[in-house]
Amino acid sequence: MSIIGIIGGSGLDNPNIFLDSRDEKVSTAIGKPSSVLRRGIIGGNQVVLLARHGQEHTIPPTQVNYRANIMALRKAGCTHIVATTAVGSLREEIHRGDLVIIDQFIDFTKQRKMTFHESFEPHKPEHTPMADPYDSRLRQILIDGCRVLGYPFHEKGTVVTIEGPRFSTRAESHMFRAWGADIINMSIATETVLANEAGMPYAAIAMSTDYDSWRTGEEPVTWEAVEKVFADNAARVTSLLINIIPKI
Repeated sequence: MSIIGIIGGSGLDNPNIFLDSRDEKVSTAIGKPSSVLRRGIIGGNQVVLLARHGQEHTIPPTQVNYRANIMALRKAGCTHIVATTAVGSLREEIHRGDLVIIDQFIDFTKQRKMTFHESFEPHKPEHTPMADPYDSRLRQILIDGCRVLGYPFHEKGTVVTIEGPRFSTRAESHMFRAWGADIINMSIATETVLANEAGMPYAAIAMSTDYDSWRTGEEPVTWEAVEKVFADNAARVTSLLINIIPKI
């Protein structure tokens, strides 16, 4: 039986989408996760929600204990993970409010622990394949869900993850565009690597909230602008989750 882990990102730290919800405190060998685990039912399926930045969004991106988050979901019996995240658009055609079903990442972080391995067994190094880091079946379920609901979305996109919590300079924003990135955020690459290393199928729903710093003719991104767009469109993400969970 599948138990779906949902990692709620900016704007979806604490959605009320469950039946029979209850909170569970969990600890792991590598520390506490970002929040309590909220366990409940969606469409007859068991679901466990974790708020990436804490339930009151108090944890900056680099200070998130991503390793403990993934380990806590595995400890809770989760078989799959679907993550949500707010992103900046690096492409004119990805508009505010559009959803992107991510298929690739570029990691531009500098300070994070990106593996559960502190050492290897003698002559047994473990190197996780990462060519296609997002589970193809989960991605297709998300794509089909967007089509059924009629939401504006993009079937694929490359996210670049930066350290944060600051936003990009204009020069950086243009560089990421030149690299082939389509969207930008501060969390997903780290989480993706660890989920893959833990052997947990993982997919991510990104909502575009801004145009980072590259687009001329408008103010550069601010947190207040991000928060407003996500608040105005969060119902799309929650509706998509409710739609797709029974299909996993």
